[in-house]
Amino acid sequence: MSFHGAKLALLCGDALLTYLRDDRPDLNWAAMWDLPGGGREGDETPQACVLRELQEEFGLRFGPERLEHGWELPSLSAPGAKGWFFLGRITEAEIAAIRFGDEGQYWRMMGVEDFLLHPRGIPPLQDRLKMALGETGWRKRREGATFGPVR
Repeated sequence: MSFHGAKLALLCGDALLTYLRDDRPDLNWAAMWDLPGGGREGDETPQACVLRELQEEFGLRFGPERLEHGWELPSLSAPGAKGWFFLGRITEAEIAAIRFGDEGQYWRMMGVEDFLLHPRGIPPLQDRLKMALGETGWRKRREGATFGPVR
């Protein structure tokens, strides 16, 4: 399976795990709000890639069953390549256990609507999150429905 990297939207109620990227001139989307994830290493699967990045960036160890939905899409950083976007949930206890890594300025749980409208949100990630929430019926999920399986 060929792909370049993966991103993960982790939701807790109406909030989303985000971090503010470093502010360096050599960095794409510097000082913008991002989601966990990053580039593939070796022959990782998309799930292994995004879960490794989650552990490196936030100190959280999740199993692949925590990825409740996934999409193969064009890569955000490698034209012509594929990337993955996943959706899952995080608990209050897991949020309390976060140990932020050395990438980024700081993290926060941001309201989903705030992220979608934030002028410093990464526009393609805002679009992907909007797509994912629409396809999974996120507004209905808030009323008790669940996400579908990873496809």
